[in-house]
Amino acid sequence: MELHMHSHHFTRRTPDWRAAVIGGCVAGAVFLVLELLAAWAMGQSPWGPPRMIAAIALGQGTLAQPATFDPGIVTAALVVHFVLSIVFALILVVIMAPFSFDSSVGMASLVGAVFGLAVYLVNFYVMTRWFPWFADARGWISLIAHLVFGLVTADTYLRLERREDRGKEPRRSA
Repeated sequence: MELHMHSHHFTRRTPDWRAAVIGGCVAGAVFLVLELLAAWAMGQSPWGPPRMIAAIALGQGTLAQPATFDPGIVTAALVVHFVLSIVFALILVVIMAPFSFDSSVGMASLVGAVFGLAVYLVNFYVMTRWFPWFADARGWISLIAHLVFGLVTADTYLRLERREDRGKEPRRSA
């Protein structure tokens, strides 16, 4: 039995941008479903979280309207949400690829979860300076949704990436 130790030092390796974009879209969709289901389960309007997201682009006045379905607001929320999901996925893979954090499912999942935690902290404790309405959304549900976002992004990227060095060393599951 051969033991492969993966060194996680910096190496010049370009991420698979296609896999990153797809990973961001998949994770963004999972995140939205979790947030909407959580709002529904807690007896809140499922249109509240999309309004908060749309308000990033449309302004805080969006939040003054009732939390009902509005096609323009939902469209704005989806555009903002998926653009941010893709940007976050690109940031994650720029970290993962050069440090070989995509060497195993376990490592990718760990890095993805830590990244999701970092995104949660930035979104709900730093960005609230410019978007104060997100302070109201702090909590376990948002934290779990962000952890899942990071996990799904990293694991989707791992499954879809095309690596030039794939034939050199077999990938091991954690």
